[in-house]
Amino acid sequence: MATVKKVFSEIRGYHPFIKFLMTMVALAVIASGFRFVFGLGATTNLNDVYPWGLWIAFDVVTAVPLAAGAFTLGAIVHCFHIKKLEPLVRPAIVTGFLGYSLVTVGLVLDLGQPQRGWHVLTNWNVHSPMFEVSVCVMAYTTVLFLEFLSPVCEKFGLHLPLRFLRWLEMPLVVAAAAISTLHQSTLGTFFLIAVNKLHGLWYTPLLPLLFWISAISAGLAIIIIEATSSHKWLGYANESELLRILSRILPWTLGLYLAVRVWSLLFFSEGPYFDRPGLSLLFCLELLAFLIPFVMFTQKRVRTNDRRRAIAAILVIVGLVLNRFNVSLMGMMDPNQIYYPSIIETTVTLGIIAAHILFFVLIAKYFPIFEHHPETVDYSIPDHVEKVKSAKQAG
Repeated sequence: MATVKKVFSEIRGYHPFIKFLMTMVALAVIASGFRFVFGLGATTNLNDVYPWGLWIAFDVVTAVPLAAGAFTLGAIVHCFHIKKLEPLVRPAIVTGFLGYSLVTVGLVLDLGQPQRGWHVLTNWNVHSPMFEVSVCVMAYTTVLFLEFLSPVCEKFGLHLPLRFLRWLEMPLVVAAAAISTLHQSTLGTFFLIAVNKLHGLWYTPLLPLLFWISAISAGLAIIIIEATSSHKWLGYANESELLRILSRILPWTLGLYLAVRVWSLLFFSEGPYFDRPGLSLLFCLELLAFLIPFVMFTQKRVRTNDRRRAIAAILVIVGLVLNRFNVSLMGMMDPNQIYYPSIIETTVTLGIIAAHILFFVLIAKYFPIFEHHPETVDYSIPDHVEKVKSAKQAG
């Protein structure tokens, strides 16, 4: 009883915004309960024309690349040996772990028979992109969980498991990069099946490559937004110098994406192109949302300014969200039968977004994810956490 009172007392001391996020999560849990009690047909606007709606378009197709910062930064730091970026790795891993965990929640909600989801492990269909994505998402979530265990072990002083996790660090990074490359691109393969349904502005055989490149760009942008927000709103260290390094990489990834996007439209797409004004407008907005930050990140005055750099990163995320919605929903919309998400679908999606922010803030509050994590730390020394903190405070 005393523990329960302590928990409620601590919750009362939280910022009003945290309480608002908790309320949104609670409403999403209730809405999810309605979905399981009454079924998909009664609680969503999904049908035979639109079997995939908001939960797939945002909670899966969009959320997966938004969680790509973990594998992108892990590869940059450990494979390319840019160790200066080490302090950004743990927050990126937490973001990725939460993102993929909530993607799993979205998938369970969208499945007609979620209790049979485990059948994918016993009935292999190696020719199906859905099988590859299912296995890769499960594998990558497991990898992220193992990477997330390091700050958990530090928190509770579990030194032996911590040394083992450090020994596994490089294999996990390589596995994360390989698995993420597979399923980030295969998400684009889904929509190559919709030959006569996906509009010509987005249907291209290069869609898997475009999905992968845009996921890398979004992963770097999310890290910039996350670090900037953590400094401004949570009071953590200003990693502006490290973010400038990422902002120098982004023009290359964005430029590559734009080049492949235009090339695919000119030489690989068969049209029709601009036959529907609404879709033409969405296409132009999507392209601008990538082009504007590309131009911004090429300028030193943007890369060295926290506010401008964050705005450019937000535009990258806007571009990615538009792209994923255009491919998975708008580009396949029947003009004679428009799909609108139900209140249950909308509430659950907003609750998933709120849960991601809420859990990240709480994990940052109670676990050492913003501690610098230099390679030279000796994890056989019991007081290594205090040494890291002392080194950080000393500059």
